[in-house]
Amino acid sequence: MNAAILMIVTNVIAVMAAVSAASTQTSDDHKLLTAQDIKWSPGPAAIPPGAQVAVLLGDPSKDGSFAMRLKLPRGYRIAPHTHPKPEIVTVISGTARLGMGASGDPDKAKVLPTGSFFSLSPGMPHYFSVDEDTVIQLNSSGPWGLTYVNPKDDPRHKTQ
Repeated sequence: MNAAILMIVTNVIAVMAAVSAASTQTSDDHKLLTAQDIKWSPGPAAIPPGAQVAVLLGDPSKDGSFAMRLKLPRGYRIAPHTHPKPEIVTVISGTARLGMGASGDPDKAKVLPTGSFFSLSPGMPHYFSVDEDTVIQLNSSGPWGLTYVNPKDDPRHKTQ
């Protein structure tokens, strides 16, 4: 009987300690966004104009984890490129196409409908396009970067 009472008291103390710790967390310890809270801005200079970006968590330009969404218009295309860090991507809405390698051949790209997922290792050449207005979520660790297989495809080097 004493062992059972001791166990109950110990569990109650543990639960109270957990609740107390949770109540002292600051807003930096968690983040919650509804779809209406997401703020979109023009996409990064490393990708062609027309995309919009929303950083949900972290800072892609700094060390550490981040999550960002890209809103891409119908027909949007990113030429063959690589990234210095792993990428984990989910197609939130729309239809995307992912091709592996440096060819950029759209006929060799895999169709990825809403709900699809892919991950890429650092340095893996790939190309990307969308068939319709599409939103993807990209999770990675910073600093985020993109290097085009053919430097002529890099929008940062194009004159307007």
